[in-house]
Amino acid sequence: MARLVLLAMLITLVAAMASGVQAQDDVKWAKRVDSGKEVVSTLQFYFHDVLSGRNPSAVRIAQASQANSTPNGFGSLMMVDDPLTVGPDPNSRLVGRARGMYGSAGQTDFGLVMVMCYEFLDGTYKDSSFSILSINPALNPVREMTVVGGTGLFRLARGYAIAQTYSLDPTTGDAVVGYNVTLATYI
Repeated sequence: MARLVLLAMLITLVAAMASGVQAQDDVKWAKRVDSGKEVVSTLQFYFHDVLSGRNPSAVRIAQASQANSTPNGFGSLMMVDDPLTVGPDPNSRLVGRARGMYGSAGQTDFGLVMVMCYEFLDGTYKDSSFSILSINPALNPVREMTVVGGTGLFRLARGYAIAQTYSLDPTTGDAVVGYNVTLATYI
């Protein structure tokens, strides 16, 4: 009987430690501060936009007839299902997916209109999402985009996303973009 009690205590301890590890992992890419009137969440993750290979995460779904004759592809539209990870390595832990569209909306510059939902699959924010509807001046080293809402823990969210290109393959168009997002929600 004593062995059974000891085994139960050991299993409980291991389970508690495992849940503690998950919480620590969440802290590495996400932080949540409750002020009593609102909750401010800050997230840091990497967006992997893969246009090449056998299984691209972004594909062209529409293109204006003159898109190939413009230097910035004005009039091209891409559908996206990009992985979001904790680090820039595509094999780092998956925390969510970015789904939606982006299109070349600038005739004189490379401005992408972003219509994207960032859905989280991991940790505290599992089954929560936020949406961006904004222009992304993709050639700028750092750019700011508007968060227009969300679901789950991000319901009624407002905020902004700062994006910075980590890597870009000019031959394929594949890119890894770091995101730092600040969201505020009412309690």
